Amino acid sequence: MKLKNAIQLLFFAIALMFIAPSCVKEGPMGPAGATGAAGTNGTNGTDANQTCKMCHTATKVDLISTQFVFSKHSSGEAAISEAGNVGCTPCHAQEAFKYVCANNVPATFTLNTTTGKYVNNYNTDITAAYGELGCSTCHSALHTSYSTADLAFTTVKPVPMTMWGGAKVIDLPADGGKSNLCVKCHQPRPFTNALTGNVLDYNALATTVGTVYDGNPSGATNIIKPSYRTHTHYGAIGAVYAGKGGIEFPGALAYTSSTHTTVASCSDCHMGAMNGKAGGHTFSAVGNLTTCNATGCHTTQVTATTTTLWLNPRAEIKALLATLASKLSIGGVEIMNRNGDSATNLWYGITTNNYDGYLNIYDPITNPTAQTYNTKSFKYVGTPPATWSTDQIAYNASLPIITLSNAQMGAIINFQLCLRDYSLGIHNFQYTKALLTNSIAKL
Repeated sequence: MKLKNAIQLLFFAIALMFIAPSCVKEGPMGPAGATGAAGTNGTNGTDANQTCKMCHTATKVDLISTQFVFSKHSSGEAAISEAGNVGCTPCHAQEAFKYVCANNVPATFTLNTTTGKYVNNYNTDITAAYGELGCSTCHSALHTSYSTADLAFTTVKPVPMTMWGGAKVIDLPADGGKSNLCVKCHQPRPFTNALTGNVLDYNALATTVGTVYDGNPSGATNIIKPSYRTHTHYGAIGAVYAGKGGIEFPGALAYTSSTHTTVASCSDCHMGAMNGKAGGHTFSAVGNLTTCNATGCHTTQVTATTTTLWLNPRAEIKALLATLASKLSIGGVEIMNRNGDSATNLWYGITTNNYDGYLNIYDPITNPTAQTYNTKSFKYVGTPPATWSTDQIAYNASLPIITLSNAQMGAIINFQLCLRDYSLGIHNFQYTKALLTNSIAKL
């Protein structure tokens, strides 16, 4: 019985614990306290779905990405092969281009007091030397404010020419300076003095009698060591279009520019309405002359059969290129290289002899078509690489030696600029004609 009574007493005590508080009456509520100060309003949130749809629609970004597939910028081959190269990637890789723009990297050359040689300052940082070209190459503010401000260009500033070590500046004011963005990459690379490392004195090439290479590989005064790849690189268009950067020999024609330079922009002709594989974000104008008429610049419609605005000027520049190439020869051997292979010659068809702008110097590794398309080439400068075969070394020994005067070197640069501009004078007919005509007269 004692155990039973104890259990009953325990249950009673537990029940009392829950019941007892409910029996206590609540006292009256006190007066309300004073109203507190209003808090700071929070920032309105962004409706991501709506702002994204400003651009990400079938008629905007979706369409642009479709067009970009046809652009040479989209292939990415150069960006991948040059990744890690701090000197080349400012034009070949997205992050490197953004780096030189954001940091205003100068195009100057500076003397290294330790080596006694000049170095080109136009380089990126190794941590930014990568990236295929894409949307944020040109629109580096994408996905920051989620407004139209995101479409601002990476740069529209005037462009100091790296070819000239910053001594000449390109500024194309039309259309808000958009063309400066294009020219930032589409400009020639510098020729450097083999003895000092500094950029060449181009004015001396135009006005002074002298020699840049005397034919002796170990010559103490040679400022150029010519090779197959002694060239302006591929960005000739910006210089020719702007009417700056060529070797301006004194001559009969003044170095003036066509109206295109001041009233038109790159996008006017290269980003017009799509027509096949040209226009829009393909950045191509090949076969698409409708943009010339759409901008309102020409009162006469421009077509591929228009004589005064298309056929005649292109034929005249093509003839001048052929004449200059014929003048650039030593002992009957042409200095400029011929390449009839349409797959490897980017300028195939621009000239009758299919010059590619390189020098006609034998090199079976980098210039494998030399023997196919050139009657004879010049000897490789220096000791042939160990990879050459016995037959290749013997053939090279039989070839003539190249020499280059100031005038010839200047004319070579002008030939490369005008050939690789690709338009045969359409971009800037007056400047192109003056460079070629005065170079021919000089030689």
